Amino acid sequence: MSADWAHDAIVYHLYPLGALGAPTRNEPWEPRVNRLTELEAWIPHWQALGVNTLYLGPVFESATHGYDTTNYFEVDKRLGDNNALKHLVAHLHAAGFRVILDAVLNHVGRSHFAFQDLQRRRQLSPYAAWFKGLQFGRKNPAGDPFDYETWAGHYELVKLDLTHAEVRAHLFDAVTFWMREFDIDGLRLDAADVMDFDFLRDLSAHCKSLRPDFWLMGEVVLGDYAQWSRQGGLDATTNYEAYDGLHKAHNAKDYRRIAHALDRQFGPAGVYRGLPLYSFADNHDVDRIASLLKQPAHLFPLHVLLFTMPGVPSVYYGSEWALRGKKGKHSDAHLRPAVAPPGPDDPRWNHEVARTIARLARLRKQVPALRRGDYRSLAATSEQLVFERRWGHTAARVAVNAASQPVTLALEAPDGRAGRWVDVLNPGEIFPVLAGRVTPATLYPTWGRVLVFEPA
Repeated sequence: MSADWAHDAIVYHLYPLGALGAPTRNEPWEPRVNRLTELEAWIPHWQALGVNTLYLGPVFESATHGYDTTNYFEVDKRLGDNNALKHLVAHLHAAGFRVILDAVLNHVGRSHFAFQDLQRRRQLSPYAAWFKGLQFGRKNPAGDPFDYETWAGHYELVKLDLTHAEVRAHLFDAVTFWMREFDIDGLRLDAADVMDFDFLRDLSAHCKSLRPDFWLMGEVVLGDYAQWSRQGGLDATTNYEAYDGLHKAHNAKDYRRIAHALDRQFGPAGVYRGLPLYSFADNHDVDRIASLLKQPAHLFPLHVLLFTMPGVPSVYYGSEWALRGKKGKHSDAHLRPAVAPPGPDDPRWNHEVARTIARLARLRKQVPALRRGDYRSLAATSEQLVFERRWGHTAARVAVNAASQPVTLALEAPDGRAGRWVDVLNPGEIFPVLAGRVTPATLYPTWGRVLVFEPA
């Protein structure tokens, strides 16, 4: 059994250290605080939103933002303890959700025990071989009398040598522990695009030996995403190409940009056909989509695209309420704010974007072609895009309009058959089509149609 369930996943991405208002630094004198329990109050909102998979950002012990891991076997004390995470995952499973954790395996923080031993014993440390590019006799910017490789020049992120047998054993033991102790369903592999394929392939084999349907999704920004499946054994990667196209196509008033990307990726000759790439409008590393778009109304056609194009759609916490946030020069705090769950009388329950996402999530579950179907582009202009998804005998046609004026959409029957198009996004709107006759339909401003064909 493979991780086939990912094709049906709708993900909610939450960054716990930020969302739960944890201190920015994990000070040794601060007490352990169980904040993870607070996430249980989010469950009614997630159910109403229609998501079925929770992706939690870093939860293991770290010094600051979670990506500088200090202990792979302990939940960060700012979030709680191992029992709190175990209880949360069990609660989420009981409510019908799958759970994915962020796995930061490329590098560790400077407070990791192996690096601290290196600082104390230097060349005599048995962990000296754990770190990539280690050079003694050369002072680094952090003040150590040695240098080492980092992630992207950040000296608080010390790169591990993933070819070293003891490093692999340490990391594989950690992943085994997470799978067995917390019963998680998958991992998002941080910085997968700078990790060795042989390490990823062995990690995948290890995880699949423990649980064949375990999902491994890698963070990859540039490159041939299929390579990480072919050579690294991953189930999927992030789809930054589509992310880039989604907001730029709207801001530039050029849907041909995203149409070209989707056709190259998923069309009849698409390089990623059948690969459930992780699709998103924003995340913890990039400006929020409400801050990226020049026109707020474009949030609606953009989400229609996100939920109907091939891939696994994801919603970043707070963006369902059009929460704004931009990267700072030296901090991502504005992207990762504390956010309380919506209560029963909270106006956020009825936010227009959240309601739209809930409608689209229902449609995605209702129409298998939107989750698993082939992709074929039908028309692309500066502000209109039409494409078709087919799964078995079901044809679904998606049309989006970014313009502030309505346009006319011509609807012909698939393969010349008579029947009718039923708009499942705009209930009650039906367009009969006789053989050889094209039916016109109005495409509403900054909105879309999701049409399912019912043959006569």
